[in-house]
Amino acid sequence: MSDSAMHTTDIKTMIRNNIRNYSMFIILVLIMVVFGVLCGIQNPNNFWINFKARNFANIFFQYSYVLILAAGMVQVIIILGIDLSVGSVCALVGALSAMIYNTGIGMPLTLLVSLIMGLVIGAFQGWFVAYANIPAFIVTLAGMMLFRGLTYIVTDVTPVTLMDDGYSYLSTGTVDEVLGLEPVFLDHFPIPFILALILLAFFFVSEIMGRNAKIKNGFEIDPGPAFVLKLVLISALVLYLAERFAYYRGLPIVVVVLGITIFIFHFIMKNTVLGRYIYAVGGNARSAKLSGINSELVTFVVFCIMGILTGLAAVVSTGYMNSALPQAGQQFEMDAIAACYIGGVSASGGIGTVVGVIVGGLVMSSINNGMSLMNLGTHYQYVVKALILLSAVFYDVYTRRKAGLG
Repeated sequence: MSDSAMHTTDIKTMIRNNIRNYSMFIILVLIMVVFGVLCGIQNPNNFWINFKARNFANIFFQYSYVLILAAGMVQVIIILGIDLSVGSVCALVGALSAMIYNTGIGMPLTLLVSLIMGLVIGAFQGWFVAYANIPAFIVTLAGMMLFRGLTYIVTDVTPVTLMDDGYSYLSTGTVDEVLGLEPVFLDHFPIPFILALILLAFFFVSEIMGRNAKIKNGFEIDPGPAFVLKLVLISALVLYLAERFAYYRGLPIVVVVLGITIFIFHFIMKNTVLGRYIYAVGGNARSAKLSGINSELVTFVVFCIMGILTGLAAVVSTGYMNSALPQAGQQFEMDAIAACYIGGVSASGGIGTVVGVIVGGLVMSSINNGMSLMNLGTHYQYVVKALILLSAVFYDVYTRRKAGLG
């Protein structure tokens, strides 16, 4: 067989093995188009409303918490765990952080304390899962009830009103407004494009480093054209979002926070020992243990990371609502888990990427946003999201069984 034939076969194999990750970009665009058309049919004045700059910004203002939670949940699911408590933890941390902010200590310290609270809760649950050997489903199910109950106790089932708008600015403010700049191309190169280019530069470096490391260690890699295609698709998505932000109010602060979060955990999963250990434990915990990997410590660390990101998501979601509600966080875990499975995480563990679940989270957010624009009731939204989640898991199980992997 010629080298070109082998190369073509490799590309086909890569596409077959990663079809969901690549197809997510197409599905995301299709969802935006479909809801744009449906909104246009419903109201001609709303035609293509999905592609308006304001709507793109609103998606991130409203649903960034899903993407933040998904960045942590992907690691939990890769090691064959689950965290059903993130919604309740968001409610508890959000309520406590609002109370702490109202003492006047300022937003930076409030955010730091919120992350620490999330870390403590993640360590608490992680210890039971990793060292007490209790299934994550049971531990986090108990946590879901425990932290919801604590939220009701702490708040006395009464919303906590924030003393001023300083707390919510993290969730609803923009970098351009902070710097006092016009968001559109007037007297400066738009901030969204500058930061998008910086983020993409770091992403490219991370991807190239990861690819070179795999080559050096003899691991299987994607063919060159496929690798370039992935970079092009992600770059196109990031730059298009930057263009949309530039023509509204500028770059949302929460998008900067999200971008940093994505880069950090993408780098960890792709280029660090911890990332390799997470995949190893998820692929086969017993074999990882025999290879000298401390699987209990890896599991514990993953739940600690999930706790930190849940604390961050709590601040973001509370800031968007501009108050801490005792019933906050309902269905957060469903959205995060669905984003992971839609974004290519395997139900059998050991497979998944941070970038993939972010795209999956954008798919979920676009669906939520589209149904809201069409004024569909919450009951319809539950039905649609449940069917999407079931379809994603069925697809994973079907493709793995067809490939003889499970």
